[in-house]
Amino acid sequence: MTTTDDIVSAPDPSTAGRLEHNRGDRLIIFLSNGFAWLFPLLMIAICTQVVLRSAGFNQAWLDDLQWWLYGSASLIAIGYAVTVGSHVRVDIFYDRFVPETKYRIEIVALVWLFLPFVILSWDTTLPYAIQSFSNDEGSDSPNGLHNLWLLKWFMNIAFLFIGVATWAAYVRFLGKLTNPALWKQLLVALPSTLFIMNLAAYYGIWWFMRLTSPAELSNREISRLPVFGTFQIGPETMKWTVLAGIILTIVLIVGARIFAGRRQVPG
Repeated sequence: MTTTDDIVSAPDPSTAGRLEHNRGDRLIIFLSNGFAWLFPLLMIAICTQVVLRSAGFNQAWLDDLQWWLYGSASLIAIGYAVTVGSHVRVDIFYDRFVPETKYRIEIVALVWLFLPFVILSWDTTLPYAIQSFSNDEGSDSPNGLHNLWLLKWFMNIAFLFIGVATWAAYVRFLGKLTNPALWKQLLVALPSTLFIMNLAAYYGIWWFMRLTSPAELSNREISRLPVFGTFQIGPETMKWTVLAGIILTIVLIVGARIFAGRRQVPG
């Protein structure tokens, strides 16, 4: 006779620590559960292509569709794994640490190591998405899926999704150690904050120069203007946009700290 004790259950990872999830966590899980339906569609596409190819009716668009589905679902799954902690861990010491140490490890891993990589990936894939759209890039096969720029734009946007998931998880762990006020979030995540502010400074200056420069000036020529150059600091050099990003970071953290202090003062 089979009892409930003999049944092996596979719980939903998103149910672990659900009460501690913030709004960002819940948003990531909600969207990820929707994208999870791409995996059954992927299996259907694979099986259909196998049957059709065996019958001599190979469909190139089905091959492309498999990559589109797999790539999209896998990118979203990264954000989901960050939120629910279902990613692979290889640290054999982690489980033996006290909770406070685990929280600090999670914070460093999320915003000192992982999030800067995600930001860099977003910045790197943005030109590819723009160029793919400009060239109306399609499949290599005449019968394949065209408008490949849709997938490349989705890849770029997916890194924003992963970034939101990472920041939401980071805030959750920071909240276990201290009050996660905005200025603390920005200060503790200093490498990520600097990366974001550097990109904000660069693209803000670039668009200002684009909108105020003559129309005949190309995008490449704009990126070579002196404001995007470097200056000397002793034996080292630094880009003006990096300096602007550092200044923006300081102003943002100090401003957030002052604002938080004023909110705590009784009116």
